[in-house]
Amino acid sequence: MGERVTEREKEAEAETGGATGVLVDRDADVDLQDVPIEELSINTIRTLAMDAVQQANSGHPGAPMALAPIAYTLYARQMRYNPVDPDWFDRDRFVLSAGHASMLLYATLHLAGFDLPLEELQSFRQWGSRTPGHPEAFHTPGVETTTGPLGQGLITSVGMALAEAHLAAVFNRPGHRIVDHHTYVICSDGDMMEGASHEAASLAGHLGLGKLIWLYDDNHITIEGSTDLALSDDVERRFEGYGWHVQNIGDRANDLDALDGAIASAREESARPSLIVVRSHIAYGSPHKQDTADAHGAPLGEEEIRLTKRAYGWPEDAKFLVPSRVADHMDFGERGRELQGEWETRLAAYAAEYPEEAAALELAIVGVPPDGWDGEIPRFAPEDGPIATRAASGLVLNGLADRIPWLIGGSADLAGSTKTIIASSRSLSAESPGERNLHWGVREHGMAGACNGMALHGGVRPYAATFFVFTDYARPAIRLSAMMGLPVIYVMTHDSIGLGEDGPTHQPIEHLASLRAMPGLQLIRPADATEVACAWRAAIERLDGPTMLVLSRQKLPILDRSVLGGAAGLRRGAYVLKREAGERPDIILIASGSEVPLALEAGEALATDGVDARIVSMPSWELFREQASEYRDTVLPPEIEKRLAIEAGATQGWLEWVGDSGAVIGIDRFGASAPSPELFRRFGFTVENVLEHARRVLGVA
Repeated sequence: MGERVTEREKEAEAETGGATGVLVDRDADVDLQDVPIEELSINTIRTLAMDAVQQANSGHPGAPMALAPIAYTLYARQMRYNPVDPDWFDRDRFVLSAGHASMLLYATLHLAGFDLPLEELQSFRQWGSRTPGHPEAFHTPGVETTTGPLGQGLITSVGMALAEAHLAAVFNRPGHRIVDHHTYVICSDGDMMEGASHEAASLAGHLGLGKLIWLYDDNHITIEGSTDLALSDDVERRFEGYGWHVQNIGDRANDLDALDGAIASAREESARPSLIVVRSHIAYGSPHKQDTADAHGAPLGEEEIRLTKRAYGWPEDAKFLVPSRVADHMDFGERGRELQGEWETRLAAYAAEYPEEAAALELAIVGVPPDGWDGEIPRFAPEDGPIATRAASGLVLNGLADRIPWLIGGSADLAGSTKTIIASSRSLSAESPGERNLHWGVREHGMAGACNGMALHGGVRPYAATFFVFTDYARPAIRLSAMMGLPVIYVMTHDSIGLGEDGPTHQPIEHLASLRAMPGLQLIRPADATEVACAWRAAIERLDGPTMLVLSRQKLPILDRSVLGGAAGLRRGAYVLKREAGERPDIILIASGSEVPLALEAGEALATDGVDARIVSMPSWELFREQASEYRDTVLPPEIEKRLAIEAGATQGWLEWVGDSGAVIGIDRFGASAPSPELFRRFGFTVENVLEHARRVLGVA
């Protein structure tokens, strides 16, 4: 429709081989001059999404077509952000929990002035592009969190809003609102079905997170067809029951004033989180695929795209067209610079009146531990008597909390057992958001996901605690914290059959192996209180990924470091705890956690039989793998092939460290209900069984 080819376009086609079909001449959209600018902008988002999905031959075009007016309203009318500096601290956050609608976000970010060139949209879902199939944090400018697994964006957004509320309570002063922003979410029917949404919404309502606004895309369609197949919830009443402010604007997804008004009302509600229910139409404007599942997870097809563009009054054969009027209208860079500049002026005034608070906020945002941060970590000695590593962790945590005021966290209703209360603080609540002890309730998934949101928000360092076995409930969010490289600290206690009588439902068996298989997660299982202190140091200093401390319920002896290797070796993943008497060991015993004292005792027994054993404490496979081969070889000399690993968990993975000539004493079945000493005996964690296995490895059994 009237598309003209200019010399500039010919040059562009020559540069690209003519493969993209991009309308480079921004003056060529003469046929769109009479279209109202907001409608034109919305249809630009829609057509960019359609074209990108079609070119990739993969993706979800329907939701972006339906939700373009909502995205436009947020980015053009409501949200405070700076596309030139996407990390400006007091910006509003936006979470696309319906991550399958990623092209909605990419098209909007491109138009709004973020560093996301049109070429990236043309490379949607391709290797090396900044437009992956689902949004990824730290990969695409303007993307606040990684979403895709439905429900994750919801629980992450709760953590973002929680961090904002906490920091506002800690730092804002009369006349100085330097932490003052909202968190917006677009969520789908699928998000609402996932159990994570219940945990997130319940917690947000309880905490009164008034700056959290969810826009629910009630489009009635999932991959299998109509939501009637599986969903009949009264979502409004459900959220009212959670204590939310609920608005249902009905079938008005294309009514910008209705959307604008609902969002404005939500912003005015300060005591409750808000849900805005919007009835949209998936693949809006498509003659044959609107309101059908066909538009959910597959391209529309070239012919259907032409028909849809015709319905929009759009040039049917133009691909990736950005009309010049839209490019000018939606370039919000200058507006963003003004908003950020205004905030920086307010921050300077705040710093002049409250210099200590301003300096503290700056440190918290940077997140690097302050000088002397480990000065109050307790020291442990054998004469202190046996102590469970969970209890030692609680003592270390409190020493750290006094020096790192932005360290904040709690447990999933198990604070007394996980020892994760900060003694110098009270409970964080809707009335006291500036406190540091979080009570997540029995919501392991919500806890872990919200901690991701807190870490992404910045200004706080979150930790999350529960029994190790319940990582099963938290695992999806733990996986995303590892994927995003977030410095969340997981405090997981009751690490083995050592928890005793609660039985196999509570006794983790496969969990060490399972979580060690997760890329990016640093798992540390300390052997005693001294290793616990070193483990916390490693966790605090790690800023590029999550650390999981795996701790015992039962008391363990504090090892005598005057005759054994210093626990600082924990920072390298494994170290020689007790060296052999001769020039080279006959066998190496390797253990982690509560099995390290057993390995020491077995080593002494082997010595009476004339077997010279080296004892290696190996609390972290991940840290050990990071070491240079020279160091690894000093701990586990390649020429010493006789090795025996001892760990109260699944044996999977230990072959990497013991080799074909070694053996593993572990547990490859579920546990049982009995006192822990009886369980360890029954499962073979005795000196006698270690000696028997060692003799087999040595070939003298």
